[in-house]
Amino acid sequence: MIRIAIVEDEAHYKDQLVEFLKKFEQELGEHIEITTYVDGDEFVEDYKAQFDIILMDVQMRFMDGMSAAEEIRKMDSEVVIMFITNMAQYAIKGYAVDALDYILKPISYFQFSQRLNRAIERMKRREEHYITIKVKGGVKRFQISDIYYIESQGHKLIFATKLGEIETSGTMKELEEQLAGYHFFRGNKGYFINLEHVEGMNDIFAIVKGKELLISRPKRKAFMEALSTYWGEVIK
Repeated sequence: MIRIAIVEDEAHYKDQLVEFLKKFEQELGEHIEITTYVDGDEFVEDYKAQFDIILMDVQMRFMDGMSAAEEIRKMDSEVVIMFITNMAQYAIKGYAVDALDYILKPISYFQFSQRLNRAIERMKRREEHYITIKVKGGVKRFQISDIYYIESQGHKLIFATKLGEIETSGTMKELEEQLAGYHFFRGNKGYFINLEHVEGMNDIFAIVKGKELLISRPKRKAFMEALSTYWGEVIK
């Protein structure tokens, strides 16, 4: 199933997009769940990283599409955003919010289907590589490769990421299950380390982005083996 949001305040274009999506669904042979919104403000308020693709009008009454996209990117770095506009110059601004594409009004089905195919290709490349966590006031989704390490502090989990520290509740056991299959290693009770960001070892510590993370004695041999495998070389 592909979850698509339409954010469009003009009823004619909203209905046309729904019609095009239903036609595309039949051609694709995969179910598309469609949710519609009439304004960027309403959309941002309801957003919980629940969509794969967003089709968003640039010019709307209360919150324009560009401002809405900026707010969405604070919560979700992975969702595919496509702008609907009658002004081509907005496409340049779209790069600031990592918009994949733009569709010019009036919309033709050929133009729409070509761009939607591209959006689905990007979505499928990304879909296995992000994590969604609950944070104060909502949820946040980001790329797994952007996680440096995760620290356990009682009932709290602190994600050290490219975007800064993000705090959530949960257990390391749940996290290990969620990130199984990725290059993470449990260095001790307190740290879950992304091998992608390990810069080296310093005695009993793994160096991750300049920070020393303790590797417990029983874990050291297995950690070095896992790191050797990841680096593709033997560390002696």
